[in-house]
Amino acid sequence: MKRSGKVSVRIGLDLALCAVLGAGAVFAAVQVLPEATLKLDGTAVKGPKRLLGHPVMKELIGSFGRAEAAVQKEDLEALMTFYSPAYNYHGLKESDVRRVWGEVFTHYRAVASTHLFSDIKVLHVGDKIRAEVTCTGGLYGTEEQTGKRVTLDSWFREVHYLVKADGTWRFLGNAGEAPGSAPFSSAPHHPLF
Repeated sequence: MKRSGKVSVRIGLDLALCAVLGAGAVFAAVQVLPEATLKLDGTAVKGPKRLLGHPVMKELIGSFGRAEAAVQKEDLEALMTFYSPAYNYHGLKESDVRRVWGEVFTHYRAVASTHLFSDIKVLHVGDKIRAEVTCTGGLYGTEEQTGKRVTLDSWFREVHYLVKADGTWRFLGNAGEAPGSAPFSSAPHHPLF
């Protein structure tokens, strides 16, 4: 019985996400786990309804949703608006991300990602508002040459750092180690999400 309760909560979260992002959105791109917590300067927001109804969560989910929509359309210009000009992941900058996404769109089709949010912290750092989103997920695509569906990247409890600029959440980078190696069938796309 407990298991079916979690499934129904998950379906409810997916449906709520559709309502937040709109009918044309791909609802599987971002999911907030039922046990997730949003911490705003130390104050905790819990529970699926309260969490998904919170304006900060709607903004964060909306930002990832717009990035996913750009990925699915292979719209590099729209996708790059998700990245902060201050983006930095182990020395890779915004221009590096642009180049890598260009390569992904050249060599793969039907590219999509999944993000499962489990912990969200929003902090004021100086005059900036930052978010730390703990996420598990993956980036997937179909190889142009072979037609095989492959995992381009996956991550487990990675912390995505975002900053709010001009009313929009933008991606700054991740916490965690850069992968030492990748499966033969994948490319080094880890810094992208």
